[in-house]
Parts: sequence; C-alpha cells; structure tokens
Amino acid sequence: MARKRALGGFSIPWWAWVGLAAVTPVVLINTAIAWLGDTHVSPLSLSFLEMKVNALRTYVAHRPSCVLDGHEPLEPLIAQAERRHGLPAGLLQALVLVESEGRVHRISPAGAMGPGQLMPTTAVMLGVEDPFDPAPALDGSARYLAEQLRRFRDVRLAVAAYNAGPGAVDGRVPRNGETEYYVPKVLTAWVRTRPPEPPPRPVPVVAARARPVVAVVAKPVAHVRPAVAAVSKKARPKVAAKPVAPVRPKVVAKVSAAPARSAVVAKPVAPKAKPKSAAGPAKAPTRATQAKPAVTVNTRPG
Repeated sequence: MARKRALGGFSIPWWAWVGLAAVTPVVLINTAIAWLGDTHVSPLSLSFLEMKVNALRTYVAHRPSCVLDGHEPLEPLIAQAERRHGLPAGLLQALVLVESEGRVHRISPAGAMGPGQLMPTTAVMLGVEDPFDPAPALDGSARYLAEQLRRFRDVRLAVAAYNAGPGAVDGRVPRNGETEYYVPKVLTAWVRTRPPEPPPRPVPVVAARARPVVAVVAKPVAHVRPAVAAVSKKARPKVAAKPVAPVRPKVVAKVSAAPARSAVVAKPVAPKAKPKSAAGPAKAPTRATQAKPAVTVNTRPG
C-alpha cells in the first residue's frame, strides 16, 4: 500500500509531492518574468524556459547599473541608429513601439529582452552583451533589421523576418499565429512615426513691374492728292497736217449694144474758185487735169 503523509488531517500521495516540486520552479520563473519584465505570461507555461532563465540572469546582472542613474531617452538613440544603418526614417521607432512599447527592461513570454526584444541567441550573434542597455541594444536591432531589408528588399518581409526569423520567410509573411498580426501593427505604427513629407515648394511669383503707359496722340494726316503733271499748251507736240490729195472725177463707162460711136471727149471742168479771204493772200489756181478719153468696147460679134 502506498505510503501517505498526513497534512492537516489530509493524506497527500507521494506523486503529488513530486509534481509540486517540479512545478514550483516553473511557476517561480514565469512569475519573475511577469513581474520584472512587465509582461503577461501564464505561471504554468513550460515554453521557452531556458530563454526565460537566461533573460532573468541578464536582467539581474544589468539592474544594479541603472538603479540610480536610469537611462537616457530612446528617441535620439533610435534616430542615430536609423541614420547609421540606412533605415527608413521612423521604421525602427515603430518596431520598438510594437515590441516593447519603449520600455527598456521589457522581457517577453518567449525570453526576448530590451527595447528591441532581442532573443539571447540573436543578441550573441549581433555581439550585444547587455540587451537591456539601450545604446548597444538599439544599434543591434537596427543592424539586424537593415540586414533583413537588404536581403528581402521589402519592408513587410524584413519586418516579418525580424519577428519570425529569416528562415521562416519564403517570399511571403509566415502564418504562425503571431507574425501575420505583428507586421500590420508595425506598418501602422510606422505611419505615425514617419516624418511628414515636406510640403511642395511654392513657385516664386515675380511681380511684373507695371510699365508707364505712354499716350500716343495720332497726328492728323493731310490728304495728299496725286500729283498730276500740268501740261502746258506750249509743251504739247505739234502734229503736222497731212496734205489732202485732190479728188479725181470718176468716169463711168457705159456698155451699149448699138454700133460703135465716136468717142466723146469730156471737157475738163475747171474748179470753182474759192472766195478770197481778207485774212490771207489768194492761192494759185489749181491746174486742170485733162480727162482721159473713154474707151468704148464693142461686144457685138462681127
């Protein structure tokens, strides 16, 4: 028969004591993570126990150095890390807001540490000794994110690789129940943290100088008549009168069927003398022209 121990009148089997001894460290670890790391985790969570123990050890080693002095503001350190590694402005700040809400001593349920939530293995790979020290931690986070951005050449895939690891990203955002919600949160926060685009420069308008208006008075134009060359009577050329030939009298030849008669000689007709004009001397009488005898043609057959 199994041995039983009495506790307050109740007997507890031995296997219960063994289970209680095994669960107690788990509860203590998760409780310390939730309290020191300012996060929410189940006390009975058995996942990432080794990472959580490592994070608690690092926190205990770091905490005495900042109890009195605290830490400098994160915004200048984030801006310097972004410029140093060529990240888009505001992207690292958006990632830090989603990862830790800007809390330096944050520890995730998976054991990620610091403002950039670096896993212990990732911190060792990046050479970050104290992930709770803001300056080296943010520089390591910026270097890791810039490496993923050069590898995938896409902000969405680079952010997904920062969360789930580059091996889980195969050309798309992995669907593991966390990363598919993590990427939209970072991109939404980036819209707020991104510096506003400068407004377009206004085109300088040069005011044109007003030129003085000169009133132009049109002079009256005199009506110019076309010049007509005056021709004097003396300048006109004299036209010589052509001499008029004397008119000869027409002789009509008559054809008769009667026997040939003797030719009739026409008497010359003397021209009438023109009356003498008092203005000029008398002209010489015109010479009479002797008329030629008419030729009679006998058409009768002989």
